[in-house]
Amino acid sequence: MKLEQGLTYDDVLLVPQRSYIDHRSDVSTETMLTKGISLHIPFISANMDTVTESQMAIAMAKEGGVGIIHRFMTIEEQVEEVIRVKRNVGFILDAPYVVSPETQLRKVIDLSKKYSVDSFVVVDSNKKVVGILTKRDYLFEEQLDKKVYLCMTKRKDLIIGKEGITLNQVKKIFMKYKVEKLPLIDDNNLLKGLITAKSIVNYEKYPHSTKDERGRYRVGAAVGVVNDFIQRSDALLKAGVDALVVDVAHGHNDVALRAVSTLRKKYRDAKIIGGNVATPEGTLDLIKRGVDAVKVGIGPGGLCTTRMVAGVGVPQFTAVTECVAVGKKFNIPIIADGGTNYPGDMTKAMAAGASTLMLAGWFAGSDESPGGVIMRKGMKYKVHRGSASFLATADRKIKLEHSSENTLNSIVPEGVEALVPYKGKVADVIYQLVGALRSGMSYCNAKTITELWKKARFVQITDAGFRESKSHNVSEI
Repeated sequence: MKLEQGLTYDDVLLVPQRSYIDHRSDVSTETMLTKGISLHIPFISANMDTVTESQMAIAMAKEGGVGIIHRFMTIEEQVEEVIRVKRNVGFILDAPYVVSPETQLRKVIDLSKKYSVDSFVVVDSNKKVVGILTKRDYLFEEQLDKKVYLCMTKRKDLIIGKEGITLNQVKKIFMKYKVEKLPLIDDNNLLKGLITAKSIVNYEKYPHSTKDERGRYRVGAAVGVVNDFIQRSDALLKAGVDALVVDVAHGHNDVALRAVSTLRKKYRDAKIIGGNVATPEGTLDLIKRGVDAVKVGIGPGGLCTTRMVAGVGVPQFTAVTECVAVGKKFNIPIIADGGTNYPGDMTKAMAAGASTLMLAGWFAGSDESPGGVIMRKGMKYKVHRGSASFLATADRKIKLEHSSENTLNSIVPEGVEALVPYKGKVADVIYQLVGALRSGMSYCNAKTITELWKKARFVQITDAGFRESKSHNVSEI
């Protein structure tokens, strides 16, 4: 038996080159998530239940990356998470929340809490605008059985805009009439959208944010390969999700390949990301079935124990380089998922040919990751767990599959649960990681990701070389 050598990021270093880059701020980290979806930074937050829900996805999009909503919830819950992201920002809210004139205020208050909004456009049974109800109209109202039409600003007193209005035109209207909300209608008085002062401020606040053609934040969502994956995909796409991530531990499995083929045939225009794989053969089979990007990584994650439990995997540096060789032939981006233990590993992964990096532990523990902060020995932590850990699997079986507790003995976990230090805002984490990536690129004389692919030179190192790479012979403060 001839054994091939597999290398991790710890086994290699990038060779420094003569650089003509004056400052790392001159470096561009723009890249492609899939064909047609560009990112300002090559970071994707992982579709794990302790990493990405709407709050993380919004934060990622603001910074120029993207978040993938995990699938370990009901279809309705996942759709609502996607909607929260898509509604968070945008010049025009295409589907503003509405109520009828006959709705009671107590119902309005319930809707306000459910959707985290304060205002509603009031429409009749034909969807024609008859008024608008804002928080000031009901904030101190004690008679909660009162109907909306008794409190709203009526149509005759409203400032209304027509569909097709420009941003500058809206600003002038807001200034002239001192209003903060502008319902949009067509020639038949049918509601076509809503523009708010807040939506304009948010739209212009983050110039490098990841937005779709309507100015809304982009977001991805994970789906499985069995049971409800078609219904889930259909609901997510209707909600406006920008990319479907076919989430399965072994993406080079017939059931996974069939699922990708089914999704591609049913949704020809959808952006589909396949994975996970760790071989060029797996990459090629996914590409043949129509994916728009391939996610690479079997077992390199910090919480993943697949390699220890199943004895299967390919060291991540080798996996990425080999899968990239196939992806480039078809112009399909490769997502390097896991294995980045140090910021420098991200530069290595990108230099190896990856277009983006999926990160989990780096973002877990931040304000935007799901779950609360807990105290342990005077320190703040948040819970982080692998998607195939015992507790994560048990939660899904009980919550989503309605299995009895007796079936939990059948679980063979391939991940662990852990506490990670509380990190504050994820934007601060991203700032540090982007700075490290730009620094690494400048050492390689690469102003762009594409240049990094062309100019990168690697050297294999020994364990002694790795020890030398870290701080040593000192007591760190």
